[in-house]
Amino acid sequence: MPANSPPQAPVALITGAGRRFGFTLAKALLAEGYQVFAHYHTSRDGIAELEQLGAVGLAANLADLNQVLALAEQLKQHTQRLDLLVNNASCFFNNATVDDQLDHLTAVLNVHTAAPYLLIRELAPLLRQSQNQQAMVLNITDIYVDSPATDYIAYCAAKAGLASLTQAFAKHLAPHIRVNAIQPGPILFLPEHDSEHRRKVLAQTPLKVEGGLEPMLAAVRFLRDNPYVTGESIKVDGGRALNI
Repeated sequence: MPANSPPQAPVALITGAGRRFGFTLAKALLAEGYQVFAHYHTSRDGIAELEQLGAVGLAANLADLNQVLALAEQLKQHTQRLDLLVNNASCFFNNATVDDQLDHLTAVLNVHTAAPYLLIRELAPLLRQSQNQQAMVLNITDIYVDSPATDYIAYCAAKAGLASLTQAFAKHLAPHIRVNAIQPGPILFLPEHDSEHRRKVLAQTPLKVEGGLEPMLAAVRFLRDNPYVTGESIKVDGGRALNI
C-alpha cells in the first residue's frame, strides 16, 4: 500500500448478528466505520437492516461443522484481513430439550465450542493481517461457566469449553492476536420470561436492574481498545454471579 493511502476500514465478523446483542454490536461497529460481516442461520431478523447499513450477510448453520468451515472460506473470499472476530451465536437449550434429540445436544456443543474453535483456527491468518497488531477474538460466554445451572447442563458445559478456549488461544496466538471474553448476566430478558421470572432474577442481582445492551458495548470497547489485555473474561451481570 502506498505511504499516502488512507487506512483501510477495520473488519469484523460477528456470529449470530441478526438479533439482540449481535445485532446491536453490528450496528455500533458500522457506525464506527467498520466493514461488518454479519453471520446468521435461518432467521434474517435484523440482517436486512444491517445490509442496508453496509454489512454483508453470511448464512451458515454453526451446528454443522462443514458449514462452519464454509463460512470461513466465504469470509476469505470477501477480505484479506480481519480485525475483530466475535463468537456470539448461541442456542439456549435446557436438559429436556437436549435429551429429546441428539441433534439438540450436537447443536449446543458445536455452536458454543466447536464452531468458535474452527473459526478462530481458520481465520487466524486473516487476524494476523490486522493493522498495528490489534486483532482480537471476543467470545461471549456466560456467568454460569463458573457455577453451572443443573437444568442447563450441556449449555453450561459448552460455554465453559468456550471459556477454556479463550485462555488457551490467548496463549497460543499471542503476541499478534488477543483473545478475550465477556460473561453476560441479566442483560436483556427474553420475551418468554414472565414477570415472576424477571422479579426473581433481579432480586438475586445486587444492582437490581436489567442491564440493557449498552454495558455490553462498553465492555467490548474496553477489551478492543486496551492493547495490554488478553486472556481476560469480564462479567457484565450487575453482580448476579455473586449470588448463583
